[in-house]
Amino acid sequence: MTRILVARLDSVGDVLVSGPAIRAVAATPGAEVALLCSPEGAAAGRLLPGVDRVLTWSAPWIVDPAPAATPEHVESLAGLLREWAPDEAVILSSFHQSPLPLALLLRLAGVSRITGASTDYAGSLLDVRLRPGEDLVEDQPEPERQLAIARAAGHVLPAGDDGRLAVLAEELPADVQALLPERFVVLHPGAQVEARTWPAERARSCVPALARAGFDVVVTGGPSETGLTASVAGVDGVDLGGRLSLGQLATVLAQSEAVVVGNTGPAHLAAAVGAPVVSLFSPVVPAIRWAPYRTPTILLGDQGAACRGSRARDCPIAGHPCLAGVTEHDVVRAVVDLAGRPSLIHEEGVAS
Repeated sequence: MTRILVARLDSVGDVLVSGPAIRAVAATPGAEVALLCSPEGAAAGRLLPGVDRVLTWSAPWIVDPAPAATPEHVESLAGLLREWAPDEAVILSSFHQSPLPLALLLRLAGVSRITGASTDYAGSLLDVRLRPGEDLVEDQPEPERQLAIARAAGHVLPAGDDGRLAVLAEELPADVQALLPERFVVLHPGAQVEARTWPAERARSCVPALARAGFDVVVTGGPSETGLTASVAGVDGVDLGGRLSLGQLATVLAQSEAVVVGNTGPAHLAAAVGAPVVSLFSPVVPAIRWAPYRTPTILLGDQGAACRGSRARDCPIAGHPCLAGVTEHDVVRAVVDLAGRPSLIHEEGVAS
C-alpha cells in the first residue's frame, strides 16, 4: 500500500474541480489517498470518489482571512503528517498559487516524493516540477490543469473514466424531498466572494419572472445566507436556505431542470451532477478556467468588463456593472433554452 497525499488547500469549488485528478491518483494500484484541504473544502472532499481520508488544515498563504503563521499552527500540520505518514504528495494549485510553502513543510515532514506546478525555481522542494506556460497550458479548464499535474506525477485516469466532475450521492430527508415540486429550477443567489455575486434585487425579481414563465423555483443557500434566500424566494419560491448539507444540495441540483448560480462552489457541484447551468459569471477570473465544466452552460455577464482578470474579491467598479446588467429576463430566456421546454414568455420576457 502506498499512501498518497493530494493537497488542494482552498475552497469548495476548488476541491470539486480537482475531483478527476484525485480519481487518477486513486486509480494507481495500491494507492491509499488522503486529501489535505481547508476546513471549508472538507465537505466537498468527502463527496469525491477516490478519497479514503480527509485531512484539514488552514494554509496561511491561501485561506482568507489567513490564520497566523505561528510555530503552533505549522506544528498542527506536522502532527497530521506524522500520524498519516504519506509516501508521496501531489500538490494541486491554480495558476496564481505557489506549491512551494507546502512543499517545504511536506519535505520537513519526511515526504520523499512531491509533485507540483511552480513558476519559481523549486530547488530540492519538488521532485516533479511542471512549469506553467511550458509544461502546462496557461488557459485551460481548471479540472484539466489538475489532471495534468496528477499525470506528471504518474497517475492517470482508468479506462472508462471520462474525466468529468463527479460526486457521491446523498439522500434527501423526507421532509425536504416533500417540499420539492415535480419539476423545478434552482436559484442559488449567494456567493462567497462579493465581486462574483448577482445583486440581490435582481435575484428577488428573478423568482416571480421564472414563475410567470411557468417554472417552479427552489432557492438554495448556506446557513449564513438564510436571510438572503428567504428574501429571494418570497411567496413564489421554495426556500431551502440553510436546510441542506453539501451532499444534499448535490441531490437537489441533480433533480433540477436548470441551476441559476454565480461563479461559486455550487456551480461546480451542479456540473458534477450534470445539471444545466445558467452561469452568472463575473470576469474577475477567466471563464475558460472557471466556467462550469462539461455540462450544458449559458454564460451571462459582461466578460469584457473593466474588472476582467483582477481576481478582486470586492467589486472594484462602482455599480457592479458586469453582473448588475444581467436582468431577470436574460435569466428566464437562458433557463428556457437549457430546460428545453415551452414557456409562457413573450420575446420581451413578459408573461402572457
